[in-house]
Amino acid sequence: MASSRSLLRTARSFCTAASTHHKNHQNTHNFLKPNTFIGSWNTSKDPKEAEKQLAQLRRDYAKQVKDVRKEYIREVELMRLEKQRKDEARREALKAANEERKKLKAEVAKARAQERKVAQEEFRQALLKERAEKLENWKMKETKREEKKKENSELLRRKSSVWIDEREMENKILQAIVDTTSI
Repeated sequence: MASSRSLLRTARSFCTAASTHHKNHQNTHNFLKPNTFIGSWNTSKDPKEAEKQLAQLRRDYAKQVKDVRKEYIREVELMRLEKQRKDEARREALKAANEERKKLKAEVAKARAQERKVAQEEFRQALLKERAEKLENWKMKETKREEKKKENSELLRRKSSVWIDEREMENKILQAIVDTTSI
């Protein structure tokens, strides 16, 4: 329903615009001067003289029609040249606008490519930094693991020097029992 209303408004505005143009054309139109042929015939009593006058009128009329046609052709040619000039100017303007738009588009693409390159470089640097930190962390853990292993083996070596042989163990246990009972 809303679309039919807008269509009706558009049709009304078009009709109004067309009638306004027609009225404007009527007001600005330059009419030709009244033709001298109309009402110019004077009847002659001599038929030969009348025939000469008629032939002269026809020649004059043909000459005027030829002049009017030449003027019309000249005006149409001028209008065609003017239209051609305007079309050429419009094409040139469109071409310039297209070139400008393409140039701006290329600059935007170049800027985006530069931003992408910078972002990729930052990402690559962050990745390298993270890898370096992980490697450093892994190396530190490996050294701690090695140190702990060395400490454990050193502790085990020290404890093993305190170990008692099995033969001496019975004597030591008896000695310890005797010592605890005497207390």
